Parts: sequence; C-alpha cells; structure tokens
Amino acid sequence: MKITIAKDAGYCFGVRDAVNMAYDASEKFGEVYMLGDIVHNENVIDDLSNAGATVVSKLDDIPKNKPILFRAHGTVNDVWKEAESKDMNIIDATCPLVHEIHHEVRKLYKENRQIIVIGDHGHDEVVAISNQVPDTIVIANSEEAKKMKKFKKAGVVSQSTQMIENVQEIISILMTKVFDLNFVNTICYPTKRNHEQIKDLSTKSDLMIIIGSFTSANSKRLTELAKQRNKNTYQVTCADDLEVQWFNDIKSVGISAGASTPDYLIEGVENRIKEIDKERN
Repeated sequence: MKITIAKDAGYCFGVRDAVNMAYDASEKFGEVYMLGDIVHNENVIDDLSNAGATVVSKLDDIPKNKPILFRAHGTVNDVWKEAESKDMNIIDATCPLVHEIHHEVRKLYKENRQIIVIGDHGHDEVVAISNQVPDTIVIANSEEAKKMKKFKKAGVVSQSTQMIENVQEIISILMTKVFDLNFVNTICYPTKRNHEQIKDLSTKSDLMIIIGSFTSANSKRLTELAKQRNKNTYQVTCADDLEVQWFNDIKSVGISAGASTPDYLIEGVENRIKEIDKERN
C-alpha cells in the first residue's frame, strides 16, 4: 500500500514555536500558566500539563512571579493591559501572522471603515482579532453575509485558517453591500499550502486520513476539504482511531493533519497503517 503524507501536514510554524516556548518556560521557571488551551489538541495539552504548563481561567489564578504565556491564537487587549499593569512575566507566543492581522485591522479602522472578520464565532483567534477595534462584525458563512446591512466603507480580514472558497463566496456577497470595500487576504501561507496539498492528494489517493482533534476548527475544515474530493475520507485523533476495515481493497492512502497536530501523532498513524497493510498480506 502506498502511503503519502502531505508536505505541510501538522504543526505550522506558529503553533510549533508556541508549544516550544511553553516547554522552555516550564523547564526554566518550573511551571508556566496559560489562559485557555495553547492549541486545540488534547494530546498536546496533556503532554504540556505533565511538563508543568497549567491552564487557568483568569490572571488572578496565577501565583505571583510565575510566567503567563499568551497563546498562538492571540489575546484580547484588556488581558494584555491587565497583565502589564500587574507587571507580570509575559511570554508572548502569539503567531507573528496573527499579530499582522491585528495590525491590518487597526490600520483599516483608522481609515474609518467598518471592520468585518470572516471566521468562526467564538474561536479564540477570531475573538482576539475582533477585540482590536470597537464594533467589529464577524461573519462565518455566506448566509450571514446575505443578512448584513449595507455600508459605505468596510475593511475585511479573515481568520488565518479559513478556506479560501468560503472567503471568496462571502467577499462576492459583501461587494454588493459595501460601496468602498478593502479586503486584506489574511489566510496564512501554511494554511494555503496545506489546503492545496490536500486537494491534490485527495484526488490521487484511494483513502484519505486527516489527523486532528475534533475540537479543532482547522482540522474539521481539512476533513471537509478532503471529503469534497474523496468520499473515502476519515478524521482521526491518533493511530488508535484507525479501523482495519477502512483499508479493505485500498492501494493508496493520503495523510494530512491539522495545524495543531504534532509530528509524533502523524508518525504513529503512518506506522499503524503500515502494520495494517502487513497484517492483511
């Protein structure tokens, strides 16, 4: 059985850096604290917890002189200001590309534009982007875009892991509702590359496996993208989720993974598929 792993499967550089910073801080300070999960992957959270990283709900829960790590998704302004006012030891693990989205939003707002964010309601990254300026509108899909009122001027950005097809569909609708529309394409390049690789791999493989947590919007989008081109697609969190019957009469398997999926989980899935192939021959 031929097994092909997408070149950009798994951790993007922003997530990899954030996770490494959490491990380094745990080793240096004995422990590190985070407001919410650093990534949407239960395996990574468990590993970090064992290393000394603790998730808390508010800054007051953090012991004095212990570091707070701001996650790759970004952090709302009020929390930044509170941490700075308390002179806390802040470790900024925000993805540089997310910081860039924040910058673009503030720049568009200074042009007196209504800010619109294309993204998932309640997602950590979207919440932080929306918090950069007042009265931001979040649109998740074309149906919401159709219901939006008209504006004279608007600036639009997107959540970094959005699918380009969804963004394009929404933008085409917004163009009928906004006289002066300025769209900044903020889908990050690791996401773009992974999407293109999955599109290609899905058409060339008998079976597609997407590795990622079911709490990860990014992983679920990748699964959807693969299923649109190959109905024989399954999402798993790790090798234990693989089912032997999926591989009956299968000659080629394509594998990709969400941006919060570590290398060892990808390797584990690959090795288990090789075992299944040996067992049936």
